Amino acid sequence: MSKITIRSAEGKWCVRAGGAILGDSKNALILSEEGLSDVVYFPRADVAMAFLDPSDHRTHCPLKGDATYFSLVTKSRTLENAAWSYENPIEAVARVKDHIAFHVGDDIAVERI
Repeated sequence: MSKITIRSAEGKWCVRAGGAILGDSKNALILSEEGLSDVVYFPRADVAMAFLDPSDHRTHCPLKGDATYFSLVTKSRTLENAAWSYENPIEAVARVKDHIAFHVGDDIAVERI
């Protein structure tokens, strides 16, 4: 079974899409899972949730729980299932409750500023 660690992300982090900053936070978390890239989780209070529409897509991770997805609406298009959160995470990763993570790629950037 993979090992997961969660730590506070040092400094200030931001998430951008479609030329706009969707969120920035000094309270982000970094989730590290063995064999996978680190993922930055932003507190929902630090993200412009108005740009995120709940999706019907769901996944299950035996180490984290059930993930709820969101589509991101930019000026030019909608990025399907671009973000996710664990509404009721497994106790071992309870720190990510009320946080949201983003699929980083050509359309979405997460960076320390």
